Formats: sequence, structure tokens, C-alpha cells
Amino acid sequence: MTNIFKGSCLCKRVTFEIEGAMTAFYLCHCSRCRKVSGSAHGANLFSPSASVNWLEGKDFVANFKLSQTRFSRSFCRICSSALPDDTRGEYLVVPAGSLDCDIEMRPTGHIFCSSRANWDNDLESIPSYAEFK
Repeated sequence: MTNIFKGSCLCKRVTFEIEGAMTAFYLCHCSRCRKVSGSAHGANLFSPSASVNWLEGKDFVANFKLSQTRFSRSFCRICSSALPDDTRGEYLVVPAGSLDCDIEMRPTGHIFCSSRANWDNDLESIPSYAEFK
């Protein structure tokens, strides 16, 4: 059975399908993922064999590669939403938040925890709200 994941950017100018199995789902705490997400971590699915099919807006997809590193990301030129990065060659990286469908896979683990933000600890102990008050 082939897995197909549908996704889009925030402004909906870019839509895509991912075909294939995801092999890992990491929550990355490196400073680069924190910087591009503006959050505690990046949440990315990885696959050495899946492929991305850009359904609409491929011309709006931009790529950034941080020189002298393996770090790269793809994003929408209009709304800056993270998009699948197929520029790495060895594997496809799919930002979990870019998918418009449920993901059955649970995160495989946290990585680069030595770079974790100092405020990103014991978050289960703080209050949770259904919406912004």
C-alpha cells in the first residue's frame, strides 16, 4: 500500500502530495531549527524514498541552504510557510505542520537536545488553554 500525504502552505498558493513511507519523525532542538521555526523545535518527517509532487504553486517554492553546513529548508515565497525540502538528495524532509492530513506516526524522538532552549523544560506542568484568551 502506498502512503500519500497531502499538504499546503498557509496562503494555499502551494499545494503538494508526498508519496511514499516516512521512516522517521524527529523533533529537532538545534539552534537552526529553533531559529527558522521561531519555536522550541522543528518537527520534521524524513524519508529516503518518498517523493514530493507539487500540485500547485511550484514557482512559489524557495530554497535556502546555510553555507558550509548540511542545513537547508524550503518555504513559500509569499507566506514563508515551511515546505518539503527535496534538495538534500539523500532524503526528503517534510515539515509535519505543512501536512493537511493526520499523521499516524508518532515522533521517533527528540534530537540535538544539547541545544534545547532553556525555557523548553517541564512544559507539561504549565496551564493549557483550548484557545487564546
